[in-house]
Amino acid sequence: MKKVSLSGSPRANVGKKDASDLRNKGLIPCVLYGGNGQTHFSINEIALKKVIWSPDVYNVELDIAGKKTNAIVKDVQFHKVSDRLQHIDFLELVPNKPVKLKLPVRLTGSPEGVKKGGKLVQNYRKMNVMGAPEKLPEAIIVDVEKLDIGQNIRVKNISIDGLRLLETAESVVAAVETTRNVATEAKDAAAAKK
Repeated sequence: MKKVSLSGSPRANVGKKDASDLRNKGLIPCVLYGGNGQTHFSINEIALKKVIWSPDVYNVELDIAGKKTNAIVKDVQFHKVSDRLQHIDFLELVPNKPVKLKLPVRLTGSPEGVKKGGKLVQNYRKMNVMGAPEKLPEAIIVDVEKLDIGQNIRVKNISIDGLRLLETAESVVAAVETTRNVATEAKDAAAAKK
């Protein structure tokens, strides 16, 4: 998993007024939980952009008043109208303690079916998984090189050591579908044989 470091400042007061004051100063109120209690702190909004506006999942090393903790972003809240960042929940990563999160799905290879005129369809951009922090990969890599027209890869076909996929086993992750052109060509070829 990719790593990034962020530093935060502990929050003296917790409440709507304090959170609003922080946002006006360009800081985002945050909470760290999952370890020994909760820690309320704030981080500069600009520093958070790389972590929040990215499809990647980061192992965030938080430095809060000199205390370093590894965590992941668990929940992000945006303003209903302006879409401005409002609040972030971080989940502390404890070694050997399984954590549930969404990992991005990346397809590799050029499918045989696409070379024949089919269309590659990706149904999952992210998948729910569970695993120990030290076993978590950057992404779920799915090789689609051998897929022909009409073939697919289901969740049950993917196996990653130390990781449990939490999606329905029969769900299709990627498939090569027939396009209108391929269907018309097959129909014309069948008609020519008659």
